[in-house]
Parts: sequence; C-alpha cells; structure tokens
Amino acid sequence: MANTKSAAKRARQTKTRTLQNRRALSNVKSKLKTVRAAIGAGKLDDANAGLPSLVSALDRAVKTGRLHRNAANRRKSRLARLLAKKKKD
Repeated sequence: MANTKSAAKRARQTKTRTLQNRRALSNVKSKLKTVRAAIGAGKLDDANAGLPSLVSALDRAVKTGRLHRNAANRRKSRLARLLAKKKKD
C-alpha cells in the first residue's frame, strides 16, 4: 500500500500503463502467430493479407515506446524473408 498521495498516484499510473502495454504486445503477438501459422501451412495469400496488419501493429508499438525500433524491424525483416523464401519454393 502506498504511503503518500504521490506514491498512490504512481501505483495507479503503473497499473494503467501495464494494461495498455499488455494489450498492445498481446495484439502484436497474436498477429505474429497468425501470420507465422499461415506461412507454415502454406497459405501464402492469408499470410500476405495479415502482414500489413502486423506491420502496422509493430509500428504502433514502436511509436508508443512499447517495443524497441530494432526489435520491430528485425521481426518485419525475418517475416518478409521467410515469406519470400516460401513464395520461391
């Protein structure tokens, strides 16, 4: 329990931010999982359809400071490479 008014406010802010962070990162993870599953199943049309949505979610997470810029770029790059490799096969 917080001992001061400012500590109580910080506790409330932390709770709110934790929920926002969890929601944003969960959204990214679920979209990433959907795209990866589509690529793994060979459904390249579904993967192509889901990729812009994933990229948008990653960019939003970066913009709000929930994900590091390089981490998002790495994920986008790896997925694009994997998708291109599957298209070639």
